[in-house]
Amino acid sequence: MREFFHRTRVYFSDTDAGGIVYHARYLDFAEHARTEMLREILPGLRQSDLKDDGVIFVVRNISIDYRSPAHLDDLLTVRTVLEKAERFSAVFRQDVMDKDEVLASLLVRVASVSAGEKRLVPIPQPVLDALKS
Repeated sequence: MREFFHRTRVYFSDTDAGGIVYHARYLDFAEHARTEMLREILPGLRQSDLKDDGVIFVVRNISIDYRSPAHLDDLLTVRTVLEKAERFSAVFRQDVMDKDEVLASLLVRVASVSAGEKRLVPIPQPVLDALKS
């Protein structure tokens, strides 16, 4: 399985008064990493291109195992691995890490839906092929 790595810095706005990252920010870190993964495997792709084609990806299910907190100024790495890609959805395993320590593990299922009606539609074939390559 192909791994994708995305680095991100923890800023003041990501933390509480004690300098600990808010639990919900891990969702943002993971989403940014998935977006950058798509940009890497589909060079030139813009999110607006998919939406213009009538397709958007939405999170259908997510589970998070928080293990250790991240702190202000940490330089984190989000490791993303595609677990499964099917006609209408994909599952990603993501780890938010500080150096080699996993701070949070996420399992994320995204669904492909029509931009207008918000009904399931097949993942566009070029995107599905790129995910599986």
